[in-house]
Amino acid sequence: MKRSINISAAIALCVLILASPALAEVKVPTIFGDNMVLQRDVELTVWGQADADEKVTVSICKATASATADKTGAWSVKLPEMKFSPNQTGLTMTIKGSNTITLKNILIGEVWVGSGQSNMEWRLSGSTGGKEAIAKADLPNIRLYHVPKTKSQTPNKDIKADWKVCSPKTVSNFSGVLFFFGQRLNADLKVPIGLINSSWGGSPIEPWTVTDASKKQGGGMYNAMIAPLQPFPIRGAIWYQGETNVIRKNGLAYFDKKKALIEGWRKTWGNDKLSFYTVQIAPWSGKRYEPGQLPALWEAQVASLKLPGTGLAVITDLVDKISDIHPRDKKPVGNRLALWALVKDYGKKDIVYSGPLYKSMKIEGAKIRISFAHAEGGLASRDGKDLSEFQIAGADGKFVPAKAVVDGQCVVVSADGVKAPKTVRFGWHKVANPNLTNKAKLPASPFQTDNWTGGTGE
Repeated sequence: MKRSINISAAIALCVLILASPALAEVKVPTIFGDNMVLQRDVELTVWGQADADEKVTVSICKATASATADKTGAWSVKLPEMKFSPNQTGLTMTIKGSNTITLKNILIGEVWVGSGQSNMEWRLSGSTGGKEAIAKADLPNIRLYHVPKTKSQTPNKDIKADWKVCSPKTVSNFSGVLFFFGQRLNADLKVPIGLINSSWGGSPIEPWTVTDASKKQGGGMYNAMIAPLQPFPIRGAIWYQGETNVIRKNGLAYFDKKKALIEGWRKTWGNDKLSFYTVQIAPWSGKRYEPGQLPALWEAQVASLKLPGTGLAVITDLVDKISDIHPRDKKPVGNRLALWALVKDYGKKDIVYSGPLYKSMKIEGAKIRISFAHAEGGLASRDGKDLSEFQIAGADGKFVPAKAVVDGQCVVVSADGVKAPKTVRFGWHKVANPNLTNKAKLPASPFQTDNWTGGTGE
């Protein structure tokens, strides 16, 4: 009899166990992982999934925070800001609930996202000097996170990726521009750098944009490749994109699209001061660029400098072949973006961070004086020859080649036969390769003076 009772009790217990819902494992998205870099000096949000009403505790160093998962299993905690220490070694984070997750080899430093289309996606291995850079890329204080290309109609919660320590084995297929940007910051700041590459060749700006900020929903690439990163704290983003929007003939309208992109990311990241630095796309002779479309988009890119916390790297001098939409020399592109960050984000002094940008014009008889921002110390010719790519026009609007002479921080422009000039333009065509620079040898951006909408980023 006792035997049958024990058997019955065992059966009842098994039924009870099978009928009970299994506890969900505590999980965090892959942006939290071994080898990650956490943004210093900001409150750190950690989030994930667990069983409904389950208590989750997150600890790193001496900081600990707990939260209870909601009815959907979602939870998040906020940890106090952490400081970088020169003596820092790999830290450990633990996330405890019904199970324990242990994340190792974590560093505290600076985190940046790189996004855009093919010139941002362009691999280090295919960049000028890439082979040599890869061979020297044993840089354990730089960490890499590469977002695979995917789309979603609604915001995803996670990404199939992981953090990797920068080495010759891990960096070859990583973004060349983003790597060189991070390498420069690491060398100058002497702090760990986390780099998140989220880019897609041929993509226009629209699918990267937040379309409904209240619901944190946007285009397919934002939903799948940016939203899952948020609100992982970052210092800022670098952006290299626009070629597809030239082909779409967006021109000056690209400014509104860029403004929406920047403001949307800032809102959904919960950081209205998120730095956003852009590469002004390169000249290209391709037939898909119709006349006037590239200069108009250039102006829209310069106009984005009116938005706070933005910057612009000009690269008209870095074209290998005017017939190739992909300039291979990515190191100076990354370095020029880094100059903006070093000055604007990290307070470095005595660094010229931008090439000359058009500021104003003044008619002086038969000449026009052009004033520039970022011309401290004077202007120069990159190749020592007469300044090129300047044109001038009178009231009839007929532009002719102009003589341009440096006068301190200005350029004085004139042309025989134009006695009453009204307007000037510079490098205003799709294969422009002008030679005006400042003393830091950073190139001037193309411009035109008629109802100019551009900013200066000062």
